[in-house]
Amino acid sequence: MKRWLFASLLAVVIVTAQAQQQVFNNQNKTNMESNTIKLTIEGGRTFTATLVDNSSTQALKEQLTKGNITVEMEDYANMEKVGSLGIRLPRNDKQTTTGPGDIILYQGHNFVIYYDTNSWSFTRLGKIDNASQADLKAALGKGDVTVTLSLD
Repeated sequence: MKRWLFASLLAVVIVTAQAQQQVFNNQNKTNMESNTIKLTIEGGRTFTATLVDNSSTQALKEQLTKGNITVEMEDYANMEKVGSLGIRLPRNDKQTTTGPGDIILYQGHNFVIYYDTNSWSFTRLGKIDNASQADLKAALGKGDVTVTLSLD
């Protein structure tokens, strides 16, 4: 009787664990298929960004399935916030002219949010949705800021 009860409980635990793993796998697949990420600015302002389709964004989304990425960003030249992702992503550099809301990968490990224009050889990651230059400047502030990236 005790063996039967133990075997029954073990079977329930195994089936439950398999079901939970399937839910986790399905959620990760859905997250990987989405072309958006969420950017939460220190202080609570949140934006979504639509990603382009390249190996850089695929690698970024894969990293985000493992957990959020927090980027300590600093102002550069009154046109962008830049900070290290703490990981390297594949580069797809092309001559690019940026505008407010563009998100860029620079040198394979720097995450950049533009609130003004620039032209250089960058990897385009995407663009922040529905945010004006004024919105971005207000949210990002003057100086250093912390931004957390997560799957939408």
